[in-house]
Amino acid sequence: MPAEHYMECALSLARLAMGYTSPNPAVGATVVKDGVAVGMGYTQPAGSEHAEVMALRQAGDKARGAVMYVTLEPCCHYGRTPPCTEVIIGAGISEVYIALLDPNPAVSGDGIGKLNNAGIKTYIGMGKQEACEINEAYIKHITTGLPFVVAKFAMSLDGKIATKTGDSKWITREEARKYAHALRHTADAIMVGANTIIADNPHLTARGCGGRGGTGKMQPLRLVVDGRGRVPSDAHVFEPPGGVLLAVVAPFDSARKEKFIQTGAEVLELPGRDGAVDIVELLKLLGKRGIVTVLAEGGGQLLGSLFDRKVVDKVLVFISPVIIGGGGARSVAGNGVNSMAEALRLSRVAVKAFGDDVLVSGYVEKELPLGA
Repeated sequence: MPAEHYMECALSLARLAMGYTSPNPAVGATVVKDGVAVGMGYTQPAGSEHAEVMALRQAGDKARGAVMYVTLEPCCHYGRTPPCTEVIIGAGISEVYIALLDPNPAVSGDGIGKLNNAGIKTYIGMGKQEACEINEAYIKHITTGLPFVVAKFAMSLDGKIATKTGDSKWITREEARKYAHALRHTADAIMVGANTIIADNPHLTARGCGGRGGTGKMQPLRLVVDGRGRVPSDAHVFEPPGGVLLAVVAPFDSARKEKFIQTGAEVLELPGRDGAVDIVELLKLLGKRGIVTVLAEGGGQLLGSLFDRKVVDKVLVFISPVIIGGGGARSVAGNGVNSMAEALRLSRVAVKAFGDDVLVSGYVEKELPLGA
């Protein structure tokens, strides 16, 4: 088998770890001896074994003289686990193919250096693009301290997210909705505005990702951006499972705050901007808390503020072949831009069909710094 085959195997393993490893990266590793994969592994939840250790454990004595394929540079520092470089050296691996250098300043080339100093040959770059996509959120967070923001919404062909009466269930069909729940599973936090809670009363859980078709055991944080604290305290979002963070504008009424706290939610008072929560300050705080990925699901006002402040990294739009008509219920509101030259454009655009529904995804081309 060509080397690319074994790296693709490692990348597939890394994808299995997505949604389970945050704030650590999702990594996959394959150990190959005499053309046979003798060990495979992927990163376990934070604080547990890394991909390289899992693969070497499975390989056992067959690791001596073998070749390792790993999607991210092995760590060389002591964190919650010992350095992977020491384990690789101790196992007697002869060569290591690495898809991507780790941008973490604690690693960033030093892992390769330690392997080279131990006489282990290293090859860098095979599968780099795929490895970058798997850990795009980790890369942003480790280099900027900010979460990777994904704007996700579903709309009709005429750009509406609901009818004039507010009915939005369902714009897309079941196949697309199942995929949307899988996306939630990979996020650290799901962000919505107050209007979404008031109009739709969603649970905001990742369903169908627990292995048995039920609600996944590892739930993302449910983040409600509600400057004035308008959402009802008996809304579904405050029910188990999963934690809730309610972001409001300071100062906030103490009695109202206590009522939300009694539901089990955390109430976070933040500076205001034009009467709403300052979204940039919120993202900075989330980054400090180790929130790596934020999936913003609407509504139009919240998405508009995220695009206005130019903090969106990736866009996922489900388009359903229906016409709703009428006014209002725009998918993205906010201030918008004055000219087409100022419009945010997407690059690396991809299109995927889910039955009759279509998912258009892409990355926001950024020219201005965060919060400009």
